[in-house]
Amino acid sequence: MKHLLGKLGAFAPLITCVAMFLFFSLITDTFLTSENLLNILRQNSALAIMAVGITFVLLTAEIDLSIENMAIFAGVLAAYLYKSFAASGVMPGVLVQALPILIAVLACMGFGLLNGFGVARLGVPSFMMTLALFLITKGLSLRITRGTPIFEIPPVLAYVGTKSIPLLHGTNEAGEQIPWIEIPLITIAAAFALAIALVVLRYTRFGRSVYAVGGNRQAAQLSGVNVSLTLVACLCICSITAGLSGIILIGRLGSAQAGGLDNMLIACISAVVLGGTSLFGGKGGIANTVVGVLTLGILYNGLNHVQIDIYLKESISGAILMAALVLNVSMARIRGVQ
Repeated sequence: MKHLLGKLGAFAPLITCVAMFLFFSLITDTFLTSENLLNILRQNSALAIMAVGITFVLLTAEIDLSIENMAIFAGVLAAYLYKSFAASGVMPGVLVQALPILIAVLACMGFGLLNGFGVARLGVPSFMMTLALFLITKGLSLRITRGTPIFEIPPVLAYVGTKSIPLLHGTNEAGEQIPWIEIPLITIAAAFALAIALVVLRYTRFGRSVYAVGGNRQAAQLSGVNVSLTLVACLCICSITAGLSGIILIGRLGSAQAGGLDNMLIACISAVVLGGTSLFGGKGGIANTVVGVLTLGILYNGLNHVQIDIYLKESISGAILMAALVLNVSMARIRGVQ
């Protein structure tokens, strides 16, 4: 019986995603349209990029609470530097756009290394270490913006955040060629990040080390895995993906400000957990994360179409997360993780 429950538990996230999709498709006429489905992808692409990093961290049985403000900080820093470089007029146009993005990503990588050093070398619990960085990056974002949004953003980010690539073409009544399906560039960027992470986790030595550290840290150490280096790398990846998420988001939103991403932290962790990645480490992966992000995206989008009171969405999100946590713990016990 436990073996059967374990098998069913592995498919539970996918079943939930499909059931939710069918439910909203049946109760509303506006959900199952190509425009709305592409909108779900567009709205959740930045979340998917951020979820890549959280997946790595959760697989090692750690947590990163700084990702929301890390994303905000990266977007604010990139926009501020672009505004400054553009005003100076001393750099070529390509560098004016590329350098702020590169500096913002490197800054996030530095914070990730700081996280990793504190957790892996000093033994500070990741909960507290990343919570401290949550406050640090929030303060830096407020200092840079002074509470005022920055509307000058690199054009390349605005292009990626708002444009789409035609995938299928058709002909209208006038005989003109029109696109039937347009894939958002931001979704392509998310798919690229997810694909790289999938390859790394499934087919590289580092990926096997991530699962080993999350499964049994002491056994991994005895088998020759560099546990400290793996933890540092995962926390660094998490900071970088959070930064990339924030940088891409300013292109989609058209501005950078020290706020506006409320609940992205809880949404990101919820998505990864909903997908079936274990909070106890060693179980899950990128495929699970894709399912989780789609499930959360379908849920929020579907609630908009059935006109649920906006003030109830927070409660529903909390209820879904609680159910996912209970399921996660139950499946972990059945599989003998605890």
